[in-house]
Amino acid sequence: MAQQKHVELICVNCPKGCKLDIIREGDTFVQITAGCKRGKDYARQELTDPRRMVASTVKVKGGIHPLVPVATSSPFPKPRIQELLAELRKVEVEAPVKMGQPLLKSVLGTDIDILASRAMDVK
Repeated sequence: MAQQKHVELICVNCPKGCKLDIIREGDTFVQITAGCKRGKDYARQELTDPRRMVASTVKVKGGIHPLVPVATSSPFPKPRIQELLAELRKVEVEAPVKMGQPLLKSVLGTDIDILASRAMDVK
C-alpha cells in the first residue's frame, strides 16, 4: 500500500485564491478539500499534468519591429516550457503578421499552436 501524501495548493482559477488540501495515495486522490468544483479540477490537473500559458516573442523579418509577441493557443505542458522557448528562439517569420495568426502549428508534436499576439506591418 502506498504512503499517503498531503499537498497544499492555492487555486488560481479565480481571484478568490482558495486553499486546496489534497491527500494522495500513490496516483489516487483520497481527498481534495476545495472551495468549489473548479478547485478540485485544478488540483487534479496541477498534480497530474501541470500546464501553463506561455507568452514570448519571435523574430520578424521586414517588420516595423524586430520581434512580434506570441502566445500558446492553450496551456502547454510545464516540464516542456524550456524546450518550447528554445524552439521559439529559432523561429523567424516574414512581415506582415496578423493578430491571432498561427506562426507554428502543433509545436513540438503537441496539439498546441503558437499564435501572434499582435499585428506586425511591413517596414
